[in-house]
Amino acid sequence: MTTLEATRDGRRYEVVNGRLLITGAQPPAHHAAVIALMVVLKQACPPDLLVSVGSLAFRPTPHTTLRSDLLVCPRNYTATQPPALAVEVLSPSTRTTDVVLKRALYETHHVPSYWLLDPTTQELTILDLTPTGYTCQAVVQAEETFHATLPFPVDLTPTALTR
Repeated sequence: MTTLEATRDGRRYEVVNGRLLITGAQPPAHHAAVIALMVVLKQACPPDLLVSVGSLAFRPTPHTTLRSDLLVCPRNYTATQPPALAVEVLSPSTRTTDVVLKRALYETHHVPSYWLLDPTTQELTILDLTPTGYTCQAVVQAEETFHATLPFPVDLTPTALTR
């Protein structure tokens, strides 16, 4: 299966420890939140970094391939190096995988920042990697604004990302 085939059918294909994870097509609110966050990130992104929506994979091991909703990485990114930021937009079908499994995998494989955006509750959780694992920098709700510094400075307001 190629990346093109995976995108054509509206599903996301990932491999964790040799096991295939398939995520079905997501609701319109999910896609709207991904696009809104992509626009905000692209406007603030420095020229040496790239904002990608679902098209780039992170392959920390030969038996694990992760594909986040949004990825920020160097322009010369190779799939085996950790991206600067992985973002997952939560939905009922992905919540447990994103909050538990993928958080642990991104943490284990040294992804410096991991964000979780919940369009239903209009909540954004910002996690940054420390020597002891991910530390929650903020849980931003509705009209609150958070000034993120990693992977680059950007102001984030959940309501603006989830309308």
